Amino acid sequence: FGDGRAQLLELIDELGSLQKAVARLEMSYRNAWGYLRDLEQAAGFALLERHAGGGPGSGMRLTKRGRAFVTAYRQFRQRVDTAVDRQFARTFPRR
Repeated sequence: FGDGRAQLLELIDELGSLQKAVARLEMSYRNAWGYLRDLEQAAGFALLERHAGGGPGSGMRLTKRGRAFVTAYRQFRQRVDTAVDRQFARTFPRR
């Protein structure tokens, strides 16, 4: 899991569509679908709600747990970035 995958989940939630999200990211629909299936299997819970039909209300959205997962990942990345920046400054101080 990484920033690109988090962005995929966020775009699916924002756009309500896997197809629209992969188009925006210039990513293969097939690869994205396989990745999402594998991620949900590894996580042990559904990240996405799927609503078939093609009309209003159809598409995909993050589940409550899926949204919490992405939020936790973003918070984790922020802490990692902060720690890396701090360590970099210690290792390579400005002169």
